[in-house]
Amino acid sequence: MPFTASDPTPADDYDSPWKTVLESCFPEFMAFYFATAHAQIDWQQGYEFKNTELRQVVRDAELGKRFADVLVRVILTTGEENWIYIHVEVQGQRDTHFAQRMFTYNYRLYDRYACPIASLAVLADDDAQWRPDRFGFTALGCRHSLEFPSVKLIDFADQLDQLVANPNPFALVTCAHLQTRQTKHNPQDRYTAKRNLVRLLYTHGWQRQRVLDLFAVLDWMMRLPDVLEQKLWH
Repeated sequence: MPFTASDPTPADDYDSPWKTVLESCFPEFMAFYFATAHAQIDWQQGYEFKNTELRQVVRDAELGKRFADVLVRVILTTGEENWIYIHVEVQGQRDTHFAQRMFTYNYRLYDRYACPIASLAVLADDDAQWRPDRFGFTALGCRHSLEFPSVKLIDFADQLDQLVANPNPFALVTCAHLQTRQTKHNPQDRYTAKRNLVRLLYTHGWQRQRVLDLFAVLDWMMRLPDVLEQKLWH
């Protein structure tokens, strides 16, 4: 059946390209979404991904589909070495178990490494009222809880012009996410938006690999009917 403007676009998928650009642009990710935390990290000391260790910690947990999650070791500006656990779950609808998963990840990692774990979340659903930021329980006078920062991508919906002008790669990723949702039933508008964002890739002086990583995110998010995809390539 041919694809028409009244049909939904091919299924929008958010998966490994998010993780690829997160790993290749980690300081920029932190600066764009979690500026306060970014300012507390001594970036000159470098940082180290610990994703193999992360998989070992959570491999037996029935925690649902994880789109992108990383564990990073950093040095704070105070000189204290810390583990920072970044959990990025890009999902199209609210998940009542999300906060519990963040809680479970956090305490498992703490149990393994016996040091503070910072859990951060990016939410990409459309429910403006759903803003999970804590989970816990009390029992017989004991209290166990986790509060975690979260960022809502739809909060940037009225900032598209600023996102386009922002040289941070995650401004472009956020813009792509928002325009993907805005053009869900209009392939021609999505084609125009995708073409404009692809052109932006070459305006910031980024290195070739960064351009390729970001293009992969745009291409993954903003799927087009074959005819428009071929037109875009031309």
